[in-house]
Parts: sequence; structure tokens; C-alpha cells
Amino acid sequence: MELIMQMGEFGSLIVSIFLGIFFLYLVFRIIYRIRDRKLLQQVTSPGRGTKSERQLILKLIKNGIPVQTIFHDLLLEKRNGEFSQIDVVVVTTEGIIVIEVKDYSGWIFGNANHTHWTQVLAYGQRKYRFYNPIKQNNGHITTIRKQIRQFENIPFYSMIVFYGDCELKEINYVPNGTFLVKNHRLLEVFKLIKSTNEPAPYTNKSEVVQFFQRAVQFGDNPNNQSKHIKDIKDLIGKDRIFD
Repeated sequence: MELIMQMGEFGSLIVSIFLGIFFLYLVFRIIYRIRDRKLLQQVTSPGRGTKSERQLILKLIKNGIPVQTIFHDLLLEKRNGEFSQIDVVVVTTEGIIVIEVKDYSGWIFGNANHTHWTQVLAYGQRKYRFYNPIKQNNGHITTIRKQIRQFENIPFYSMIVFYGDCELKEINYVPNGTFLVKNHRLLEVFKLIKSTNEPAPYTNKSEVVQFFQRAVQFGDNPNNQSKHIKDIKDLIGKDRIFD
């Protein structure tokens, strides 16, 4: 009987220790979430953009990229009245990094010169086409370059960052200054850009920062957001398909 009581007490002790560890885990998780939220708010709103975009921004902040150089969810109006939406821009000493964030699973096949790439799922049983992200991001860079004169002489770097369980199976003809990156190698590419390029010839850094700040504010305008979404739906044209 005494042995049974001792075993019961030991079992209760184990349960108490387990509950204590679980409680500490929850406390630390809440603390980390609050800390991450505060870090993120230095750049963007916690509900703005996609989860992957916010994870990317947090990674940059936690690894020493100055918050004042990171711009999220920008919207620029093009000369034809349409909008160009840009996920993330980072202004660095070596130039401006324009980042397009993609969430995909499966195998990714593509050619930088083709209009569409292919996503393959279920070991080849399902295939989907999507717009070439290199062309998409180059379009963003072209739009930015037209905005202020000094952008004509500043290097731009295009970075497409892939989140999700995808494998870049076969990608051909990636041009210089363009990087296709799985999210866990993001910082490696930042270091590569810094170590292999000279400082960019900025003539007025304040003008650059103010321009991107305005683009972020422009993207936060509900009317502009609605028009951009409408333009995208009209471009895709699903409302004009009757099957």
C-alpha cells in the first residue's frame, strides 16, 4: 500500500512538472508574440499583407536591417492609371532591393523569358500555371524607376522569395541582379549583394525614403486598395467566363 501511495505521489509530481513546463512555454510564447508584434509595428501593421511578408520583415529586423529602410505593401500609380503593388522594398547602401513574396508548394518549373511558369503537385498529377514572377517584379522595378530622376542611376536588385513547401526544380536564364530565394536563405543573398557591389550613387537619400513612405501610405488608402483589386479582377476576367 505504501509503495502504491509513493507511486501515486511520484505520478502527481511528474504531472505537476509537466504542467509547469507547459505553462512556462505558453508564457514565453505570448512574450515572443508581443515582442514580434512590437518589432513589426515599427515597419507595418500586424494585419497588413500576407503572413509570409510579415515573417520576412521580422527576419530582416531581427538580423539588423534598419527599420527605416524597410517598406511594406507599397502601391504606385502607373501612367495609364493602373496600380503596381509591391510586397517589400529595402533601401541599402548598394542599391534598392525589390522583393516579391510567393507562397507555393510542389515543384516549380520556369524560364525567365517565358510569360508563365508551372507549379506541379501530387507528383505530376496536377499542374498549374502562374505569371512569371521575374517579369512581374521587373515590372515593379520599371514602374519605380520612372518615379524620380535619381532612380535612373541607382542599381536595383530583384528578389523573389519563396515560402511554403516548394522546390525550385528547373529555373532557366535567371538574369544578373535577379535572385530566386527560398526563405531560409534570404539573409545569405543580402550579404552577397553587399559584398559584391559598390555603394550606390544616391544624390538625395531623403528623397528616396520619402518617396517610399508615400507609396506605403498610398497603399494604405482603402479607395486605392479597392481600385487595385478591381483592376486585377478585370485583368483576370473570370467574370467573363460562362461555362
